[in-house]
Amino acid sequence: MADRQDGTSKGWGRQGLRHLRAHLARGWRVLVTRGPGQIEFWIIALLIGICAGLAALVFRLGIGALQHLAYGTDDMTMASVAGRLPWWWVLIVPIIGGFVVGLILDRFTPDGRVRAVADVIEGAALDGGRVETREGLASAAASIITLGTGGSSGREGPVVHLAGVISTYVANRINASAMTGRELLGCAVAGAVAASFNAPIAGALFAHEVILRHFASRAFAPIAISAVAGTVINRLRYGGLTEFDLPRTNALGFYVELPAFVVLGLICALVAAAMMAAIFRAETIANRIMARTGWPRWWRPTIAGAMLGLIAIPFPHIIGVGYETTAAALKGDLGLWTVIVFALIKAVAVAITLGGRMGGGVFSPALVMGALTGLAFGIIATGLAPQYSGNIGIYALAGMGAVGAAVLGAPISTAMIIFEMTGDWQTGIAVMTTVSLSSALASRLVHRSFFLTQLERRGIRIAEGPQVWLPQKMRVTAVMRALGTRDAPSADLLRNMVAAGQWIAEGERLDFALRRFDEAGAAFLPVIQPARDGAEPEILGALYHVDALRALNTALAAAAAEEHG
Repeated sequence: MADRQDGTSKGWGRQGLRHLRAHLARGWRVLVTRGPGQIEFWIIALLIGICAGLAALVFRLGIGALQHLAYGTDDMTMASVAGRLPWWWVLIVPIIGGFVVGLILDRFTPDGRVRAVADVIEGAALDGGRVETREGLASAAASIITLGTGGSSGREGPVVHLAGVISTYVANRINASAMTGRELLGCAVAGAVAASFNAPIAGALFAHEVILRHFASRAFAPIAISAVAGTVINRLRYGGLTEFDLPRTNALGFYVELPAFVVLGLICALVAAAMMAAIFRAETIANRIMARTGWPRWWRPTIAGAMLGLIAIPFPHIIGVGYETTAAALKGDLGLWTVIVFALIKAVAVAITLGGRMGGGVFSPALVMGALTGLAFGIIATGLAPQYSGNIGIYALAGMGAVGAAVLGAPISTAMIIFEMTGDWQTGIAVMTTVSLSSALASRLVHRSFFLTQLERRGIRIAEGPQVWLPQKMRVTAVMRALGTRDAPSADLLRNMVAAGQWIAEGERLDFALRRFDEAGAAFLPVIQPARDGAEPEILGALYHVDALRALNTALAAAAAEEHG
């Protein structure tokens, strides 16, 4: 009897397991074919936030491990320890790092370029929330090596793209629509940024403000869930401590100092614009040198590493993210001339690192530059009117936010990052004053932000809005009327128009086609496959002006629905 009952229970167990597998398979099919429901999407957002947080944590630990191996310390004491190392070691480590970075990028990317935040913005706008996977993984590896061996950049850019790789994998597995793919991308970025800076509010805002470039109520809850999940991952490893510990004496002297922060905000905008211009100038010069010499691509980061090594011998503060220098500036532990020299040398080092196509991002260097700029201004301002002045650390804090916001083009999320990284909410009015003025002025000096200017230099105009970038992603072949269909023009008419030079190639986008319609003044244009090896061009169909406008209007309506949904 006992054996029979035992067999019966095993049978029920196997049957229950089969039913469970059947239910899971059925649920997966529904998820792939119909897309996730609200609760399912929140669960996916939670899992993506955890994965993105783990990726950011592994990235940070990888940098620290490599820094310990190369220099015997981490970023918080890098300048102090590296300054006591033999000069030849400080020189050779960045050269080796640049050489390895060059080999990685040459092998695994088509253009030898690190993927970072600008590429994630492009993926959100033009590629349905998808980013490059192979190139993203190579960029993460290159950035770990760069920051671990003497590069002068930040860790947030590659981490954001690495999070995008995670969301891209999930979006492809569930066959997500473009709207869902963008929301998944926002979730991943929120989790990664929150984990990187221990800043959940800023992580969620960054995803909306910088990546999606709009605030959508539909996406707010899952993005917030991912940001919280990423923060939990960070705090399980590092606890609830803030990145920087400030003296608790920061207070505005009867708010009399506010005019000084107005001036500081304008100065920080100029510093941010100069820093961005230096990076782009270094990029342009390096491109010209590589084109004229014909050197292999892997030489570029190797030479950049050699230049950084030479600079690091007298100025070891340029190595890595620069948290030790930032912390010293926030505490007011640096003198005026030291601050000025450190800021100039740091700007040069960042331009060499990024222009030399080593790894890393630009946000952390912007925070370093902002803290140094704010401290230098604070030393001068408090010296001129000591009776009305509070702690000079407040100027460094405000400058850090102002330069960072101007570089990112994200005043809201940057201000929140500063608050959450320091835990100092009492000086919010000073930070918001400098951040708002700096962002307003810097947006006139550069094309909205560092990332949007990067895209503009590649011919991708996202800053103007969806009415500009949507036609850039729509192919004419998706809108044309195919040859031979009932409502298409006759083949003879299209052939005559091609002979007269009125046609559009099949690979062109809608933005080019609309310009051609303005020039030709025609109701429709033939779409052809260009001639090859002397053969006649093949006529594929006709693109009607009214069809192109209707397709653009439909896409704009969908973008508006996503933004306001």
